[in-house]
This record gives sequence, C-alpha cells and structure tokens, in this order.
Amino acid sequence: MRLDQYLKSCCLEKHRSEAKKACDLCLVKVNDHAAKASKEVRSGDIITIDSETRSVKLEILLVPPGQVSRKEAVELCRVIHDEHKKLLDF
Repeated sequence: MRLDQYLKSCCLEKHRSEAKKACDLCLVKVNDHAAKASKEVRSGDIITIDSETRSVKLEILLVPPGQVSRKEAVELCRVIHDEHKKLLDF
C-alpha cells in the first residue's frame, strides 16, 4: 500500500491529499529516510511524522488490503512516541 493511503487509513491524516502534501514537505520518514507519498509500506516499517505541532513515531503492524473503519484503524499501527509541541507566543 502507498504511504499516503496508509496514513489516511490509519486516520493520521484526514485526506490522502494532506498525506501527500506532508510527504512532499519532507515531514514524513519511513525507517529514518524521507519518503515520497508513493513509497510502498509493509509490516514492521517505522513511520515518523514531524510537523510544527506534533511529532509521532509509529510501527506498522498490519497493512490492510483496502478501506478500513475507524475502529479497525487503531489496530493497524503501534504508537512508539507521540509528542505535542508547544508553539511560542510572542
């Protein structure tokens, strides 16, 4: 499955286009390497998403064959690290 499709399936991004944009901005890494939206992911891969407000690292447990419900999406990955960043107020 493509990385952008997986991010949408896991409910990490609301739309596939947002997942693609995050990849284009080099905010998404797979196994510590910057990844394009078209990268094929598989079980055992480690995905890191580092945005302005949040840093998430997760392990892929299962790659679904197609669409999944929100309840099933929780079982697709295991969160290793999840940090919310504070924005500086001026």
